[in-house]
Amino acid sequence: MAKTVQDQIEKAKVLINALPYMQKFRDKTIVIKYGGHAMVDDHLKRQFALDVILLKQIGINPIIVHGGGPQINRLLERLDIKPSYVEGMRVTDGETMDVVEMVLVGKVNKQIVGLINHCGGKAVGLSGRDGDLVCAEKLKVSSTRIREAVKDSPPELIDLGRVGRVTRVNTAVLESLYLKDFIPVIAPVGVGEDGQAFNINADLVAGAIAGALSAEKLMLLTDVEGVKDKNGELITFLPHQELESLVADGTVAGGMIPKVRCCVDALQSGVAKTYILDGRVEHSILLEIFTKEGVGTEIY
Repeated sequence: MAKTVQDQIEKAKVLINALPYMQKFRDKTIVIKYGGHAMVDDHLKRQFALDVILLKQIGINPIIVHGGGPQINRLLERLDIKPSYVEGMRVTDGETMDVVEMVLVGKVNKQIVGLINHCGGKAVGLSGRDGDLVCAEKLKVSSTRIREAVKDSPPELIDLGRVGRVTRVNTAVLESLYLKDFIPVIAPVGVGEDGQAFNINADLVAGAIAGALSAEKLMLLTDVEGVKDKNGELITFLPHQELESLVADGTVAGGMIPKVRCCVDALQSGVAKTYILDGRVEHSILLEIFTKEGVGTEIY
């Protein structure tokens, strides 16, 4: 019996230790990019839903932006459509865009919304096309391959099809949901001036939304611990001014590069702090918000 009482006391202490953070972040907006293993493991999916509901219940305003690349690839394979990439970016023609929108908006988004609601929350699913939430334009990219092969030659322009970049976020849509206590769950599909859909990187959409709302925090869930140094050790705190030197010397490479640059853009747009977190860790969001030590890498 004594042990049971002591266990309960320890649980109460956890709540008391979290109280200052609850007070500090009440009425603040936190944008969470949801992706990676946390989206496919059933146990982690449920824990994520409960974490988000808890944030809402204590007065924090969570906004979720999700990915879905593996799910898109599976359907493309079933339809016998071969995915095409240029320098790591998906080429999105009209047929592929239909699949992207079908998977992200019609399936993945509704699964996340359904799970949150089933667990007792109030979630609403959106894409960037709803209420012109995420306005976009065609992403123009260039390749350095020709320039590297032929000295002083201009970069090669690449046509990625309906791949876009965010030009504007209609915050009124999100503010109206906040007033009604809903949790927005957003698929990273934008709308162009022609009314057509654009496929946009989910990290970039999350960063743009966080910046437009001057969010307190932007959190990117990944399948790694965070940003690591040359020795493979986790960097807990990282000033954004040091990022480009880490990219230049190869310490930050591959898929981590767009994530850290997304964080820098968000900070420059008015977001207070940004984080790259390991979504494979249970309650990683809560650990980052409500503990002094936190988890992952804070880019500030």
